[in-house]
Amino acid sequence: MPKRSCPFGEAAPLQLKTRVGLRELSRGVRAEELRREIFVPPVGVSKACSSCVRTADVKEACSQCDRFVCESCSRLCSCCNTVTCSLCSVIDYGDVGEQVLCNGCSIFQV
Repeated sequence: MPKRSCPFGEAAPLQLKTRVGLRELSRGVRAEELRREIFVPPVGVSKACSSCVRTADVKEACSQCDRFVCESCSRLCSCCNTVTCSLCSVIDYGDVGEQVLCNGCSIFQV
């Protein structure tokens, strides 16, 4: 007995397996709820700075990656005035002097 032919013909899209990880889930429909469950540490856990890994009174988080940043490691973007960590910012040594730019603003500064 021969195989049954495909009812969709040649126009059928390929059916590929898609991996859905935590990153994709945290950007989906229930993004805010899942972000709190996955990325926010439980109450009572000490917060450490992501750059220097020192436990400190962390009051702010990086606006780009949401990691905790202590006062000595935080940088203020000179373009949009947001707090960023050392991993998400670039120091521009231009004509005017040093200028701290977050990754979002550094794209537009040429």
